Amino acid sequence: QVQLVESGGGLVQPGGSLRLSCTASGSTTGYYSIAWFRQAPGKEREGVSCISISDGSTYYTDSVKGRFTISRDNAKNTVYLQMNSLKPEDTAVYYCAADSIFGKVVVNGCAGNYWGQGTQFTVSS
Repeated sequence: QVQLVESGGGLVQPGGSLRLSCTASGSTTGYYSIAWFRQAPGKEREGVSCISISDGSTYYTDSVKGRFTISRDNAKNTVYLQMNSLKPEDTAVYYCAADSIFGKVVVNGCAGNYWGQGTQFTVSS
C-alpha cells in the first residue's frame, strides 16, 4: 500500500515563503512523477507542479512560475515544493500525488493515481 504524507502547511503572511514536503512510504523510483495539486474553496483541483522521477524535468502552472520550485530527493523518497512570494490566492489544501500508471510526460501537465491526505496552508495577514 503506497502512502504519501504531506507536511509543511500552516499560516503565512503575503510575500512569505513556505516549503511543503511529500514523503512516500517506499521508493519513489517506481513512479513516473510526483505532483503537487491544490484545491481552494469552491474551485476545482488543479495541478500546481510536478517532477519526473527519472530525469527531474518539471512542470509549473502559469500562476506559480517564478515563485514555486519543485525538487526531489530520491534517497529520502521525498519531493519538496518551495513556495516564495506567496499570495492570498495560493491559499488551498495542497495534495501530493504520485503517477505510477499514467506515465504522463510532466511538460504536458501533472497526473496522479496515489494521493496524500492533503495539507492546508493559508496566506493571510
